[in-house]
Amino acid sequence: MELDEKQIKKAVEELVPIHKFLGIELLEIKIGYAKVKVPFREEIVGDFRKRTWHGGIIATIMDSVGGIAGGTYFTSLKDKMATIDLRVDYLKGAAAKAIIVEGEIVRLGKIILVTRMKAYHENSEELLAEGKGVYYFTREKKHQG
Repeated sequence: MELDEKQIKKAVEELVPIHKFLGIELLEIKIGYAKVKVPFREEIVGDFRKRTWHGGIIATIMDSVGGIAGGTYFTSLKDKMATIDLRVDYLKGAAAKAIIVEGEIVRLGKIILVTRMKAYHENSEELLAEGKGVYYFTREKKHQG
């Protein structure tokens, strides 16, 4: 399956309900890599005293970005991917502004895909969180004959 950036952008931004709710914007996509921007909104506040992002929302976005990066290896819309494990290390509270999350493939085996993700504020290189995702990844078997 050829990487159709326009189709992937539409699927990521409009067809996945949680992505649409969060306002995820796909900034960059290439084989084994994805980068998104997510605006701050009041519904995702974790600490109301400081108006910082909820860590679970950041983890959700990281999981999604790992999945998007993995999806660049799909050969068919019938291929499947599911999260096995997700680890997120929070390094600094995320202020009330947009964040950028990047994901890249570390390893793609026969059925296991591993990604590395990082989150930071727009226009900053200081890490807010970094993570690792492990996914079950299967491609549709082609019929022989």
